[in-house]
Amino acid sequence: MTMAETDVGPKLKLALVGCGGIARAHWRGIKYHAPRIEVTAVVDTVRASADAMSERIGAPAFYSLESALAEGDFDAVDIMLPHDLHEEAALACFEAGQHVCLEKPMAHTLASCERILEAASKVDTVFFIAEQAQYWPDVIEAARLIGEGAIGEVLSARGVFYDVLAVGPDDPKPWRFFAERSGGGISIDGGAHWIRPMRMLLGEIDEVIAETRAHTPRREGESVALALFRFESGVVASFEAVEYEGAIGPVQDLRVTGTHGELVSVRGSDGGMTLYNPEHPDGLRVADGFPGRADAYGFELHDFSLVVLDGKAPEATPAHSLGEFRTAQAMYRSAESKRWEKVWD
Repeated sequence: MTMAETDVGPKLKLALVGCGGIARAHWRGIKYHAPRIEVTAVVDTVRASADAMSERIGAPAFYSLESALAEGDFDAVDIMLPHDLHEEAALACFEAGQHVCLEKPMAHTLASCERILEAASKVDTVFFIAEQAQYWPDVIEAARLIGEGAIGEVLSARGVFYDVLAVGPDDPKPWRFFAERSGGGISIDGGAHWIRPMRMLLGEIDEVIAETRAHTPRREGESVALALFRFESGVVASFEAVEYEGAIGPVQDLRVTGTHGELVSVRGSDGGMTLYNPEHPDGLRVADGFPGRADAYGFELHDFSLVVLDGKAPEATPAHSLGEFRTAQAMYRSAESKRWEKVWD
């Protein structure tokens, strides 16, 4: 039996705003892992996308956010739009009295993020940033083990994000390839999913030094990024993000080294987190990777529903989510200045 099949009481009526690929992932997560959410509306300005999602879910389709807010039956929205549209959509939903779950990053510029936070502070409804990595079971288990001293004092770490290029040369240029719309390149988008786990395990990032490169045709932002992160604790970690077209070998996407051992995460359908220390010199598998990470879309939305319905504190605040955005922006400044750049200044 899945969570969604249990008797859970009152539900949160939710509208999916944006019906692209991420909406399908969110819907799967809701279906199997967010039992207190009922999707009662889907919204997209592309009618075919809205209609397809409506047929998939069985919820009414709306072709503008304005019409959905005026006519729909829902109390919360899950906004999954291009980054430069986040502010307008979020502010409209705040004004309409809706609880707002907004896909990361909060917006495409820091100024836009700050305006959203300011508007959220003036309403009584919930504002929540969806960052699925906060709910990855393998990272949560790694944090527990580090806290218990399983690898001793943390000395260093490495995060690696490889993303397959899913755009053909004859396809229309995606909105993500426009720097003014996305706010940057691979670091600010998918790379954020590997910056968050390092913050969860190592604390806050103080400063970064980075190099970036754009090799993907038509992409305006970077498609390769290499960086060092210095944390407030003094620990230094490396970060690598690469967009690729061909085949790649096995990837250790997260590695944390301590005085007594290591935690190593290998990506892929058979991947997972393994602990190496004196008690387990040959390695102890402590968590699966891919299944839990895919399910995390549901875990984050379940958390959102509990914040709204039960007054639970969120696992991470919207202000905390600026850490990934600010880290990426500091990387971009560093690539220009060739110096260490502060994240929070």
